Amino acid sequence: MTKLTWLGHSTWLLETDGHRVIVDPFLSDNPSATVEADEFSDCSHVLITHGHFDHIADATKIASASGATVIAIYEIAQWFSDKQKIENTIGMNIGGEAVLPFGTVKMVPALHSNSLPDGSPAGLAAGFIVTLPELRIYFAGDTAFFGDMTYYAKNVDIALIPIGDLFTMGLKDSIEAIQSISPKKVLPTHYNTWPPIEVDVQAWSDQVKAETTADPLVPAVNEAIELTASGNA
Repeated sequence: MTKLTWLGHSTWLLETDGHRVIVDPFLSDNPSATVEADEFSDCSHVLITHGHFDHIADATKIASASGATVIAIYEIAQWFSDKQKIENTIGMNIGGEAVLPFGTVKMVPALHSNSLPDGSPAGLAAGFIVTLPELRIYFAGDTAFFGDMTYYAKNVDIALIPIGDLFTMGLKDSIEAIQSISPKKVLPTHYNTWPPIEVDVQAWSDQVKAETTADPLVPAVNEAIELTASGNA
């Protein structure tokens, strides 16, 4: 069984085949989160899309407690190894794919700035295509809409698309992205954490239903969605 849980902002927990994979862990200082990083000391992997504070704030704590492998673009993985003393890291780059115990992870482009808290080089921002035995999941990361999404993510089973605007694509461009990649199901991310990225998520869901072929899912914070073959939930 595969489950996907939104933990607030852009933090997601993917549970599959006994593995717990946390994406962009930002919990302790996240106003939309209701759980603490301490509750993820059994994670096996940490996926990092980029180095901004609201995507890595709790990664060191979780990886140190759990021994989880941190997977990120090369410069960020090296930063975790050298500066944060994380033992298990995999540094990747755009277009590369890593074979992991739960499936494969392909690093794909994202159009966004990137930096680390201490000013160390952070490389490029990224997204991930996670391929499990039964489905493919696209974690777009913080990004604008861009045409190459179609190449990397066409017809994925699940797409997680930012909708908060200002720092990422907003509602209008998210619809363009969904139309372009035609996922079976789509979930919103990176929204309603702070006033500058507040949106009407129900209006977004209605527009997805009206203008795309995707089925929108809008989980509450900490709501686990069970996923099966072809993205059925």
